[in-house]
Amino acid sequence: MATIFSHPAVPISLFFFFGKKKVPILLAIFGIFFSILPDFDVVAFKFGVPYESDWGHRGFTHSILFALIMSCIVAFFRTKLKANWITIFLFLFVSAISHGALDAMTTGGLGVGFLIPWSSERFFFEYRPIRVSPIGPRNFFTERGWIVIQSELLNVWVPAVLVSVVGVGTRVLFKTKKVP
Repeated sequence: MATIFSHPAVPISLFFFFGKKKVPILLAIFGIFFSILPDFDVVAFKFGVPYESDWGHRGFTHSILFALIMSCIVAFFRTKLKANWITIFLFLFVSAISHGALDAMTTGGLGVGFLIPWSSERFFFEYRPIRVSPIGPRNFFTERGWIVIQSELLNVWVPAVLVSVVGVGTRVLFKTKKVP
């Protein structure tokens, strides 16, 4: 998996790309939460659920259906988010599904169950530049953990910053350009 530090890169970059008029700060916070929510499935290990189960790590909570359900629920109860329902739904859906997409670009694990419950097949993308993160904080602060952070900086955060810069730059360019 990618680390908890890098999953929020997608909603953060989208927040900067679109700006707080389109994506209010509270919605951005929800997006950050949605980007790490799929990894709550690690709790299943404590209950004896095996990794390869549809309910195990990178299983149902990493699926397209889970992202759809969670995004619909929040979009339905949107009163405090100060955005229309389609913006809320799309922003949260992309934030949630980006988690699985980043995990599918890692070098380890069993793949991502994007199609659960329709199929138990696990998927990886052909392009897998992100080093798989060790599970557990004790294992993270090691030499291997540092290698993971370096691969995430290069393959997650650099593109996220570029997306942010393009969005901010575009808004600044069109805001300063006066139409006669």
